[in-house]
Amino acid sequence: MTDSPVLTGGCGCGAVRFTLSEPPISALYCHCGRCQSRTGTAAQASARVAPGSVTVTHGAEHLRDWTLETGLAKSFCELCGSHLFARDPDSGQVAAVRMAAFDGDPGVRPSTRQFVAYAASWEPIPDDGLPRYPERAPAD
Repeated sequence: MTDSPVLTGGCGCGAVRFTLSEPPISALYCHCGRCQSRTGTAAQASARVAPGSVTVTHGAEHLRDWTLETGLAKSFCELCGSHLFARDPDSGQVAAVRMAAFDGDPGVRPSTRQFVAYAASWEPIPDDGLPRYPERAPAD
């Protein structure tokens, strides 16, 4: 591994910036109601990342979390509202990066769809051949 980041990214307004020191592990679409409410879309695309591979290089003070009773904290920029990460609520460790937060091609494509039992009725899931799970997809 080199000292150069593999990927960079940030929020829409540029206040928060981050680097990734390793390529993302995998990616998926989530159709749960929380993701729909958070994003205003039918599905959220996220890339799973290796523990410790994400470094916030600028604007950490602008990160805010929506933390639920279960699951990962959802991190966003307080200034522009851009969704950036899913983090462990106890350690703060980033577990996933929202695909749209990367500056360039993250090199992975969503390979599964989870929580399809809660898919939005107003946008049919495309017939893309990806495996579908009514609840959480099994870990890679």
